[in-house]
Amino acid sequence: MTALLEVSDLHVYYGVIHALKGVSVSVEEGQVVALIGANGAGKTTTLRAISGLVPARKGSTVRFKGEDVLGCEAHALVAKGLAHAPEGRGIFLNLSTIENLRMGAYLRRDKAGIAADFERVFALFPLLKERASQVAGTLSGGEQQMLAVGRALMAKPRLLLLDEPSLGLAPQVVERIFKVLREVNQGGVSLLLVEQNAQLALKLAHKAYVLETGEIAMQGTGAELLQSPEVRKAYLGE
Repeated sequence: MTALLEVSDLHVYYGVIHALKGVSVSVEEGQVVALIGANGAGKTTTLRAISGLVPARKGSTVRFKGEDVLGCEAHALVAKGLAHAPEGRGIFLNLSTIENLRMGAYLRRDKAGIAADFERVFALFPLLKERASQVAGTLSGGEQQMLAVGRALMAKPRLLLLDEPSLGLAPQVVERIFKVLREVNQGGVSLLLVEQNAQLALKLAHKAYVLETGEIAMQGTGAELLQSPEVRKAYLGE
């Protein structure tokens, strides 16, 4: 079976710094795949290279739905079905909640489908419906994170890249967001998730990779890595 996303031998440099040293990851249709690792391990860079936000070195391979997409511009990838909810949320602070969501669907022309997806996002995040006309910059951190995920879903992705969705949020908000991510995945969207909270990420993930200084140090199912003594010691505080 062809993987939905296949990344092989991914190399990224920031000037002379070799940030990614031959990273290979894959996401099958319907999977949740987690990337865990310490700060500076290269997790965010991996997502940014996949979604065309940082250039990868020649010889790296990124295939999405069987097509070579390395060097594709970010908006072209959105049109192909790949959406990215970045670290720091990246929402438009001066636009309203509804305007932010509308921006997520800016490449779409299917009015009925867009209307249905507005309702779907509001069903997943009822708070966003209550805040529909509120300026996004006045939302709480948790509401802004919900909006970032909702906006990405408005692009109707086959694969959603998520960078640190739980960062800086209260535990009950994190729980809500992870519950939604599980529902989104059960609805047919594959997820590639970068997450500091290794416990939550590995519980959600079908498959996971551990990144250390730009290289894959370990991989396995989420359950296997949850049981790994090395992972438990390094990332679960045991």
